[in-house]
Amino acid sequence: MTNPLAPGSLNGKVALVTGSSRGIGADTAKYLAGAGAAVVINYRSKAPRADKVVAEIEAAGGRAIAVGADLTDAASVTGMFEQAVAAFGPVDVLVLNASGGMETGMGEDYAMRLNRDAQVNVVDNALPHLAEGARIVFVTSHQAHFIRTTPTMPEYVPVALSKRAGEDALRAKLPEFEGAGVEFVVVSGDMIEGTITATLLERANPGAIAARKEDAGKLYNVAEFAAEVAAAAVDPIPAEHTRYVGDTSGFASEA
Repeated sequence: MTNPLAPGSLNGKVALVTGSSRGIGADTAKYLAGAGAAVVINYRSKAPRADKVVAEIEAAGGRAIAVGADLTDAASVTGMFEQAVAAFGPVDVLVLNASGGMETGMGEDYAMRLNRDAQVNVVDNALPHLAEGARIVFVTSHQAHFIRTTPTMPEYVPVALSKRAGEDALRAKLPEFEGAGVEFVVVSGDMIEGTITATLLERANPGAIAARKEDAGKLYNVAEFAAEVAAAAVDPIPAEHTRYVGDTSGFASEA
């Protein structure tokens, strides 16, 4: 997959991508670094995996550090931004990629704690450390974005509801963002082939991903969707602060 960002277009900029030790987050971070940004790779517990992403970025001539932080823990998030600023300076691009909720053994409220509460906590901690004209990118799915009007797979409902709650909580902060000179955009995509969520859904509901792919005509893979997320960090912000990736004809818009 070709980098959607021009070489050098982010020289002098700093980006932090949550949940970027693998998957969409890792590929997004690599695209941003390839355009010249110094990138903070955030991970929860898998330091070797995050260090590998850093090594790949550095081998390609970029700059990156790995910073571990549990996004559901306020003190941990505070420390993450302090390390980021100490290493590279104020953050120009904050990509809110980390999400979850289908894991077992994390408590009944884990999806809401991670996909709503933690997202707000990260943003609240970020604001004092953002550069002038910074942009926040929130990554979600069509199944979550349209959950109030379009039913989704039962296994995904708790995640969808919590991610929509997180999106709503961040949209409620738009006046605060505007007052601080911070831009905000939501990137909504369909199910992404090759992600952990898709794997877990397929395990719980065999054939679900294939059926969705047939309905949609195409599902993006990890690298393709990450390219859209990276582009959202620099492209003009669409109407309603929402960038749609892939077909949305099967989803009903809110009146």
